[in-house]
Amino acid sequence: MGAFSIWHWIIVLIIVLLLFGKGKIPTLMGDMAKGIKSFKKNMSDEDNASASDSDKDSSNKDQ
Repeated sequence: MGAFSIWHWIIVLIIVLLLFGKGKIPTLMGDMAKGIKSFKKNMSDEDNASASDSDKDSSNKDQ
């Protein structure tokens, strides 16, 4: 009773296709991929910036 049957998934899929249409789903997936790429880029930029900041701090301590 707790698990969804194949008929539940078919009905959900039909409703999603009716709501979003044929062309909107690829557009949404493309936008989501761009967001993920941007997030990863910003995270790596932040890691690089924090690494360079710690390098500067350690070089200042040596002087």
